[in-house]
Amino acid sequence: QVQLVESGGGLVQAGGSLRLSCAASGRTFGMCAAGWFRQAPGKEREFVAAISSSGGRTRYADSVKGRFTISRDNAKNTVFLQMSSLSPEDTAVYYCAARQITIQWYLTTYALSQEYDQWGQGTQVTVSS
Repeated sequence: QVQLVESGGGLVQAGGSLRLSCAASGRTFGMCAAGWFRQAPGKEREFVAAISSSGGRTRYADSVKGRFTISRDNAKNTVFLQMSSLSPEDTAVYYCAARQITIQWYLTTYALSQEYDQWGQGTQVTVSS
């Protein structure tokens, strides 16, 4: 198992950028697929982006495609979410998630929250208009 801690959230004006980080503890992070989800007040948690354990594959929600970029540095046990062209609709608590995989799934990405078993505590992103 890994423990996940998000950071980098904050208040930003519309059109601005933020970079979220998710630091993972544990020696097996390189064998974990990872993802970012978000939850706005009164709404269900939704998928944002996912990355395979190898970093070779990524997947994005249509609402963030072209604006957000997910990446990872397995040497530093960290997953990133670079967010640009932010709008007030991106305001939410952003959560990092991970799931351990076996080697044959090293290029697989996961977009459903129930496919993940490790979650961070979340970081608030607020975009003002």
